[in-house]
Amino acid sequence: MSVNIKPLADRVLVEPAAAEEKTASGIIIPDTAKEKPQRGSVVAVGEGKKDEPLTVKVGDSVLYGKYSGTEITIEGKDYLIMRESDIFAIL
Repeated sequence: MSVNIKPLADRVLVEPAAAEEKTASGIIIPDTAKEKPQRGSVVAVGEGKKDEPLTVKVGDSVLYGKYSGTEITIEGKDYLIMRESDIFAIL
């Protein structure tokens, strides 16, 4: 997937994973009760800072904080743009 946006410095563009639709026991979760996803795929990365190269790359599946990043919409799709430091782990 290609997006015409280039994050600056240590910023990363992430496509959040879909929110869970059902509980483990099969109960359907309404939209108002769904939790924000905390994982997603890296779509674009910045150049990094002069003395701190980025460790994530396009295509990585990552785990990030619940309230990390800023929500943006590009061509009808929702994304999060965040600093690499907001990412906890590469899955």
